[in-house]
Amino acid sequence: MNIIVLPLVSSSSQQHVKSIDSIADKKDSIHKVSHKLMFEIRLHGFLLWASMGFLMPVGILAIRMSNRQECGTRLKILFYVHVVSQQILSLLISTAGAVMSVKNFNNSFNNHHQRLGLALYGIIWLQALTGVLRPCRGSKGRSGWFFAHWLLGTAISILGIINIYTGLRAYHEKTSRSIKPWTIVLTAEISLIAFVYLFQDKWLYIQKQGLILGDESVTPKQQDSSSTEKQKESSSEKC
Repeated sequence: MNIIVLPLVSSSSQQHVKSIDSIADKKDSIHKVSHKLMFEIRLHGFLLWASMGFLMPVGILAIRMSNRQECGTRLKILFYVHVVSQQILSLLISTAGAVMSVKNFNNSFNNHHQRLGLALYGIIWLQALTGVLRPCRGSKGRSGWFFAHWLLGTAISILGIINIYTGLRAYHEKTSRSIKPWTIVLTAEISLIAFVYLFQDKWLYIQKQGLILGDESVTPKQQDSSSTEKQKESSSEKC
């Protein structure tokens, strides 16, 4: 009996010790991450949020607002806001985040966040290249360029927001820390940006429904006639 039972007891005790050691190793790895890579992970997340979650939507809103401007200083300001925020700052910040990821993190590309991030870096540089090669208005390739530029910008915005959520999930799996507050804040920000984006189309329509100036109500016909008069006055000016 001793010959039969003792090996079974020793093997079960060894398995129990191994399981305890594996749990301890996981806790030690989380502890090491929290001390060694926590700053790099948070900085990487902040840079990619600033690029994909803030500057890209700001550039899209700016160029969308410029569609209602025919000429003048305001049109130039909105165009430069679009170029600086989306084509320059967002590109540089995302590149810095990519360099940090290659330098400090394990890039085995075994999860959706890393794979999607790699695809996004390529699309961002392609979008910047199309912005530099922008043809003049009225040329033959303008329509095709506009569609490609719009398609790439939309893809970057959607995929970038999705990658921020996957990055938060990867952060939770790596550090076992709660991401619920950050998820709520990000969702609220995206909802606000989407509301402003959709509201821009309705704002001009709301203005034309009738404005109360003092005691007089301006009807849509009067608003249209006044706008046509202003266009006739400014028709001599060139953009």
